[in-house]
Formats: sequence, C-alpha cells, structure tokens
Amino acid sequence: MVESAAALAPGSTRVLLVDDDDAVLKVTQRILKKAGHEVVICQSGHEALAELSRETFDVMVSDVHMPGLSGLNLLRAVREHDLDLPVVLVTGNPDVATASDAVEYGAFRYLIKPVPSAALIGVIGRAATVGQLARSKREYVLEFGSGKFRVGDLAGVDAMLDRALASLWMAYQPIVRASDSSVMAYEALMRANEPALPHPGAMLDAAERSGRIHDLGRAVRDNVVMGAGTAQTEWLFFVNLHPEDLLDETLYLPRGPFSMLARRVVLEITERASLDHVPRLQDKIAQLRALGFQIALDDLGAGYAGLTSFTQLEPEFVKLDMSLVRDIHLNPIKRKIVRSMVQLCRDMGKQIIAEGIETAEERDVVAELGCDLLQGYFFARPGRAFPPVTGEALRAVLGATANR
Repeated sequence: MVESAAALAPGSTRVLLVDDDDAVLKVTQRILKKAGHEVVICQSGHEALAELSRETFDVMVSDVHMPGLSGLNLLRAVREHDLDLPVVLVTGNPDVATASDAVEYGAFRYLIKPVPSAALIGVIGRAATVGQLARSKREYVLEFGSGKFRVGDLAGVDAMLDRALASLWMAYQPIVRASDSSVMAYEALMRANEPALPHPGAMLDAAERSGRIHDLGRAVRDNVVMGAGTAQTEWLFFVNLHPEDLLDETLYLPRGPFSMLARRVVLEITERASLDHVPRLQDKIAQLRALGFQIALDDLGAGYAGLTSFTQLEPEFVKLDMSLVRDIHLNPIKRKIVRSMVQLCRDMGKQIIAEGIETAEERDVVAELGCDLLQGYFFARPGRAFPPVTGEALRAVLGATANR
C-alpha cells in the first residue's frame, strides 16, 4: 500500500516508512504525522524502491525482516538511487550479525521494537539534519571539485564502484624514446564515466574500502587485452598494479587472456605503497617474469621504500616521479638528484623513464641527463587508443638534433 506524496504539504521532513505489518505501519504513520512529518508508507521493499524512483525523501524508516526484499537488501538498493538518504532500520528480532551488517552498510540507526514514540521522532529529526548536511557537502564538493572521495557507507561505495566498473575504459599515454620521440610504449590509465568517482585515486579508494581491488584490477586488465588488438605489435603496454593485485590468483593464470599478452606488458608497481604485507613477494615477481611480464618501479623519488624496492622487484624499468621532473631546468638541486638516480639505474642495468614532462626545456634537460624514455603532456595527453605524439614534440626533437 502506498500513500501518494502528491497531496503532502511541502516544507517539513519527508519520511518514507516501510513495513510489511499493516497495523505497525498505520500506528507509526499516525505518530509521525502528529509530530509534523510528511509520511509516505509502503508495505514492501519493492514498493519503496518504486517510490524512491519518483520522489525524494529526507529519511527512510524500514523494518529489517520483510518478505521479498529485506531491510538490509533495501538499504543496499537505496544506494543506487541516493547516496545520502539516512536509513533507520527497525526490528523486533535483533541479532548481532544483522546489527553489524546494518552499521557496515551505512544504516543511520538500528532500533529495537517497540520503539518509544519520542525516541523514534528524535532519531528521525537527527537523521534528517545529517542527511541535509551530507547533501550540502556533496553539492559543495561537486561545485568546487576537491576531488576527495566522499561516500562514507559500504553500500554507497559498492553502488558507485559497480557503476564505475560498468563504464570503465582505458586512456593511453605514449612513452617515447628520448633520441627521436618515437613511441616505444603506451601506459594504460583507468577512467570511468562515474561522476562520484572522478579520477583513478577515487576509484582505488572505493575498491580498497569495499575490499574489491581484485574486481577493479581484473576489469583494467580485461580492458587492456581488448585494446591491444588494435595496437601496433611492437608497442609495449605499461599497466599499473595495486599491491593487492599481487595476491590475485587470476594474475598468474598461464592461459589467461592477460598472460597471453605478457610479452608486451610491463607491470608498474609504485614506490608510494608498501609491499611488506605481500607474502613471498619475490616468488610472485618470479612467477610473473616466468610468464613473460616485465616490471617497472613507478614514482621513484616519491615513496618511502628507498633502495628496498630495487632489491624486492629488480625492475627492468624505473620511472622518475614527476615531482623531480617539474621545472628541472630551473632547479640545480633536482638536476643533481636526477643525475645521481640515472647513474645508479644505469649501473644496475635499468632503463629510466622521466614522466610528467610538460615543456621542451624539461625534455631537453632529462634527455641530457641520460633518461632513456620520456612521458608527459608535452608528447600527448592521455586519450582513447592511441593518441599520437604531438607535432610540437616532434618539431622540438628535430630542432634539438639539428643544433647538435
């Protein structure tokens, strides 16, 4: 049974009340209306979802144990429609597991029947205030673009990540040879058409919080396999690995689609993240090499692992962090640091990639310092497969060659 919201007066707190017990539903409705709330009632979770698709509410109050769609499953489904709607769950048969799930999936409160009228009215008032603040904060963040990950409950995280995975695509940025700016490889960078997860860092945050790093890593690898079919066969692909990906058994499947591409793949592992929690790390790296993968140490100079990363990973490629490259032509200290790193890498037989290059001056300096490979906006911005090197970059390298 659904009472239409059309006749309700605007301005007060709008409550969606869900319970399969008609007597409880009507009694609670009278209590909330007497307290000045606008109330829409539903006798099932499916009715509630239909109502949510048509109307907006300040608070939802739902019974936990209902046939068809339980209160917990309703809470999860609600997050597909509204990330900020406060949900109060009520039950006459409490148990620890359900209460724990309710908290984990973002219920505002978990109440035990019979709930005193004053207590219920107080909880609804607080929930409405919190929901309004959450919406205002989200509007502010969307307007001014802080880029921070913004959802606090697991159900909301799961919903956003599902949408991101469904719309996932790969942007590619060329990695070029310092000698002539010809393309040696493309780095694959994940993107998604999900406004709530506007950049890769937000997607990784969501995957970490929901325990779904493996889902995200597999989706990325599947996309790379699809993109490789249209690429020139001599190009390599640099693909970022989260440390948790090293614990995913599907990464090591000899006949898996990604492993079949291994001879053309360089797996990037960042120095920013600790690898200490990965058991038998060197054995895992050896397994990957046996499949044909090469390894790159990313963000050298930005992490806290120091030379430990070299001994743990023994990478074929080392990427200098862009913070070292930015304005290097203006900073003698950066040039000294990069010169030392380049010499160290050369002594250890590693190829050096300078990333984050945005100007011809930066390109000239890192090439002079001995970096083998270069990457950055100066050559091409990341884009759908496969952006060519810009004419400006090609003209710059031709000019530098002519001046030698």
